[in-house]
Amino acid sequence: MQISPPKHLAPFIRHYIFLDNSKNDIKNVRLFTDGSTGLILSGDMNLYSHLSEERMPLSFFYGGLNSYKDFYSKGTFSLIAVVFQPYFLNILLKVSAKEVKNQIISVEDVLKNKLQPYQEDLFNKVNPLSVIHSLNIFFTNFLSEEMDPDVHFITAVQQYILQNKGSASSKDLEIFSGYSERHLERKFDNYMGMTPKKYSNIIRLHYFLSLMNKGIKDENMTVLSYHAGYSDQSHMIREFKNNIGLTPRQYVKTENKMAVNFIEL
Repeated sequence: MQISPPKHLAPFIRHYIFLDNSKNDIKNVRLFTDGSTGLILSGDMNLYSHLSEERMPLSFFYGGLNSYKDFYSKGTFSLIAVVFQPYFLNILLKVSAKEVKNQIISVEDVLKNKLQPYQEDLFNKVNPLSVIHSLNIFFTNFLSEEMDPDVHFITAVQQYILQNKGSASSKDLEIFSGYSERHLERKFDNYMGMTPKKYSNIIRLHYFLSLMNKGIKDENMTVLSYHAGYSDQSHMIREFKNNIGLTPRQYVKTENKMAVNFIEL
């Protein structure tokens, strides 16, 4: 279940996702980059890193990802994923995005018990729409503080990249923003945790994903890759595998897409 935030929160929160697993088995899941940061909120989840086998906190923030992270869960769980705009984690935690890039950060470590009531609601099976409504109030109250003017600048550049489906060149961004490529890179590094070029590549890849998810036949894979702005199909496949860890056709055959960038393996 995917839920949009109210209009005033849309510049900061892309959407909420509620996931509920009622089967007492092991699930292997992959979270891959879509340029966003976010919050995973749960009251009962047993989630482990595939790489280190370390147990994840019940609730955690994740910074911008360079590629993908694999996890496995044990037993039943319910969770709410709050998918942030890339720069919102920077605002929320008051740290540079480059410091939290590829990081998993326990909610308890940075916000103490401020989100504990929502974890308890999930544990007690409160209607997720009610929990999300309460989270909207929490984030609205937080955003009542004065905003750094640079956020509006970053938002404008990000929207320009989105409108151009990731195909805006460095020169295009310089003309649009009025700033040099190096200045834009410094601002993006601080607020987004990546360069404008890296973010543009991610957005272009997800535009290609959106085209694929509308239905694809073998003969038009090349057509779609060109339509998404790739110079050749091999370039697209390399970028796809680097970011998602699968080929395009492997992704298409993945049955359980819990979200566009969160899949069961």
